[in-house]
Amino acid sequence: MGKKRIIQKSDDASKQGGAVSATSKPGKKRKAQKTVEVGRIYIRSSYNNTVMTATDDKGNVIAWATSGALGFSGPKKATPFAASKVTAAIAEKVSKTGPHKIEVLVSGIGPGRDSAIRSLANQGFDIISIRDITPIPHNGPKAPKPRRV
Repeated sequence: MGKKRIIQKSDDASKQGGAVSATSKPGKKRKAQKTVEVGRIYIRSSYNNTVMTATDDKGNVIAWATSGALGFSGPKKATPFAASKVTAAIAEKVSKTGPHKIEVLVSGIGPGRDSAIRSLANQGFDIISIRDITPIPHNGPKAPKPRRV
């Protein structure tokens, strides 16, 4: 059944007006938000969606947003307007904790990639560098031999 929680009255609280303090649940600890000065923002822009992830310099995720999560559906998710709204959502999420100086890593060839970078500059981020990490095919492994019928 679990442990019963006991409400304890302190002597000072009972004298001041009977305020009661309850012990909090042991599993509900809240982390203190650390401020991050330098970080990275990954932009994944495809023909179907735009995904942005804000991380610290070690790669720990701070916030993320997608155009689909903001309510855009269908072909509207891949538009430059949706990418600028994703950037605004990221900027709102990281406004208190940071990062404020960012490296931008862009992947994919969707229509929202340029708009997302411009929106980052307009939101007040200090952009240190912009890097394109789109994977480039190099003919890959040997093709399977043709099927004989």
